[in-house]
Amino acid sequence: MPTKKKSPDRLSLSLPATSANLGPAFDAAALAMDFYLKLEARPAAKFSIKATGRDRAICQAVEDHLILNTYREVVQAEEREVTSLALRIRNDIPIGKGCGSSAAARLAGIALAIHFGRLRWSDARIVGEASRREHHPDNASACWMGGLTVARMSGDSEAQVIGLHPKGKWPLLLAVPEQSLSTEVARRVLPAEYARADAVMNVQNSMLLLAAFTQGRPDLLAAALADRIHQPYRAALCPLLPCLQKLTATKGILGVALSGAGPSVLIFLDYRVPAQKTRRKVASHLAQAGLSAELISTSISLQGGNRAKL
Repeated sequence: MPTKKKSPDRLSLSLPATSANLGPAFDAAALAMDFYLKLEARPAAKFSIKATGRDRAICQAVEDHLILNTYREVVQAEEREVTSLALRIRNDIPIGKGCGSSAAARLAGIALAIHFGRLRWSDARIVGEASRREHHPDNASACWMGGLTVARMSGDSEAQVIGLHPKGKWPLLLAVPEQSLSTEVARRVLPAEYARADAVMNVQNSMLLLAAFTQGRPDLLAAALADRIHQPYRAALCPLLPCLQKLTATKGILGVALSGAGPSVLIFLDYRVPAQKTRRKVASHLAQAGLSAELISTSISLQGGNRAKL
C-alpha cells in the first residue's frame, strides 16, 4: 500500500495593516504599518475560528469568511485537497476603513493554501493573486513585502513590485472614524475621465513623493501628497480628510492623505516635534470641527507577511 503523506503542521502568520494610494500614487503605492492581523492555523477535523481583537464577531464567523473562502478557492483551483483548519486570529486592523484589512485577509487565505496545499508560489505570484482579487496591487504588495512598495499588475496572475526602505524617520498618526466605507462605494464617485492637467500633476507629485521617501526629504510631503485623481471626489464621503488637510504644513504635521479608499486618514508627523503634542493638536482640531476619530500612533513597518515559512 502507498504510504500516506504526512499533513503539513501548523502555520503562523503576521500581516501588517497598510495605507494605499498615498495621495497622488493612486493604485500604485502603499506602505505597511506596525499593527497586524496575526493568525495561527493547524489541521483539524472541521473548520473553526477563535478570534480576539478588533471586529471579533466578523473575524470569528466561519461562514462566508474572507480568509477561509480564499483558502478554499485557491486550493481547489490548484486541484489539491482542502484540509479543514482550526484558526486562532488576533486582529488589530480596522475592517472596512481603508487600512488594508481585505488585502491582509486575502493574503492570509493564499498563504494557508500554499502551506497546506503544498504549493510552490513565488512572491510575485502571491502578490499577483491577492491583487487580482483586490483589483489593485498596492495594498497587497505592501502587506506581503512590508515597508513602502510601488506595484503594477503584469498579466493576469503576477505583479511587479519594488520594495523600498524609506530613508530617515517617518512617524505616523492614523485617524480612524467610527463608520466604515466600502471600496466599491468609494470607487463609484470617481470620474471615468480626467483632464490632462490633473493627470500630469499627479504623475509629477508621485515622482516627488518617491523622491521624498528615498532621499529622506519630509519637507517635500506637503506638496508631494497633493492629488487630483481620487481624494477631491471622496472628500464628501470622508469628512476627516478635508478637516485634517487644513493642518498640512503646520507645526508637527508634514502632510495628510486619505488612507486607501478611506474613510481613515493618514497623517505624517514631524519627528522633531513630540508625537503626543501633535496628537493633542489633531484631537483638538477634530473636536472643534465637531468630528471624532480614534487616533492610532504608528510607523512604517518593514515586516511583511513574506516572513512566514510557507
